[in-house]
Amino acid sequence: MILRPLYCDQLTLNLASLKETNPREDVILFAEVLEEASFKRHKKKLILQFSAMRHFAQELREKGYQVTYVSLNDPQNSGAFRTEIQRFVKKLSPLSVRVTKPGEYRQFQDMLNLQKVLEIPLEIEEDNRFFISSNEFSKWTKTQKNLLMENFYHMVRNKTGLLMNGESPVQNRWNLDKENRKILPKEYKGLSPLKFESDEITNEVSRLVEEKFSNHFGTTENFLFAVKAQDAKKAFNYFLKNHLRYFGDYQDSMKSGEPFLFHSVISPYLNTGLLDAKEVCRDVENAYYTGKVPLNAAEGFIRQILGWREFIRGIYWTYMPSYAQSNSLQHTRRLPDFYWSADTKMNCVHQVVKMTKEEAYSHHIQRLMVTGNFALLAEINPQEVHEWYLAVYADAYEWVELPNTIGMALYADGGVIGTKPYISSGAYINKMSNFCKNCHYSVKEKLGDRACPFNYLYWNFIIKHESWLKKNPRMKFVYSNLEKMDKATHKKITLEANNFFGSLKYDYE
Repeated sequence: MILRPLYCDQLTLNLASLKETNPREDVILFAEVLEEASFKRHKKKLILQFSAMRHFAQELREKGYQVTYVSLNDPQNSGAFRTEIQRFVKKLSPLSVRVTKPGEYRQFQDMLNLQKVLEIPLEIEEDNRFFISSNEFSKWTKTQKNLLMENFYHMVRNKTGLLMNGESPVQNRWNLDKENRKILPKEYKGLSPLKFESDEITNEVSRLVEEKFSNHFGTTENFLFAVKAQDAKKAFNYFLKNHLRYFGDYQDSMKSGEPFLFHSVISPYLNTGLLDAKEVCRDVENAYYTGKVPLNAAEGFIRQILGWREFIRGIYWTYMPSYAQSNSLQHTRRLPDFYWSADTKMNCVHQVVKMTKEEAYSHHIQRLMVTGNFALLAEINPQEVHEWYLAVYADAYEWVELPNTIGMALYADGGVIGTKPYISSGAYINKMSNFCKNCHYSVKEKLGDRACPFNYLYWNFIIKHESWLKKNPRMKFVYSNLEKMDKATHKKITLEANNFFGSLKYDYE
């Protein structure tokens, strides 16, 4: 008999460690452990994880598999995944333990340490749900002078054949990102993703979360995520039919009260195993070839998965564990309390945190150019920001969240991922959203009590990091504009930024 433990983000029979499972003899182990749940995670994230685990366990039992499930309330639950494995090795006396490589470095180290102390073999299989393995990515990095996602994306497109005509991309265009930035017309409203009513399993989990984690961020109300693979597939097909055609044009748009717009909201399903990334990309490719969606929609969507998602995972496993402590700009300010409460006069931040609090979701531009942009301009400690993103989003697992936060949003890795900091004044937010329309501050004001904080914080950041960033060729235009400002304006910018920093509060519980 082989013991086959599963993490909460490994909910698929296509997993490497479940291959050649003997349903009559082998035991598949699930464990809801306090060690993972006790981080200040969004209540809906916990509901999704526990309910999806319970539904998958039920599905496996119905298919004849031997399943052992340890609930959070089990009095014998040791509280940690590694110790639950040890407990069931003693109880069941398996010949070996077989796991799929976990998505978090800390968990992976746990398994490596467990290999040393178990008296039976513990085999760690490579996670086969990705297009590129960690070893393949490592080999690719050795052939590159600079680790550019675009070069990686070309390589993976060639390998998979997705949207390719032989060795050339369809329409001879690799990347249509410039066609993915259209301004959302005022009359447009988002198309909500397909939502699902909670069954008794999910309701029971919701009650458990309220009982055990009542002080966690967010709410359990209106939980509408899919928790079964068949429903996740329905949600994706609904997006494919109704939303994808608009996604390419408006994926960078933001609107008050519209957390979803034309986004798929399938990342929680991809990252838990309820959806298969390879199948999803093939379905989107087919939608283009059959004339259902334009190329900029299909390519833009596939690039997010085939290019960015795979690239980010490769960066994570190549640079960990030191990557997690990256802080190239030496930012140390604490995370302000409005990241938890949404209580701020900056309407853009208020809207995005409010959406996050209600849905455990916001799309990538809201994360990058609102909460991420502010965190970078406000010099917030990268590790605190990372912990916030990991806690509050239903799709956030460390392998994908950490590099996106540390590298993409905060430039804390010194340029490993981004060729320049992703920062903007209020002008970009005003261009891509209607947030500024109902804001206490004026996006047109650069200085003064009613000036948009993003405006003077942007230039304060540029001034403060001039000695380093001025050398960056992509920052040349910005610093040529800075040189046109007189020194008195520089001092006013710095003064207003410091006054703003002094007004921030940190007492949220």
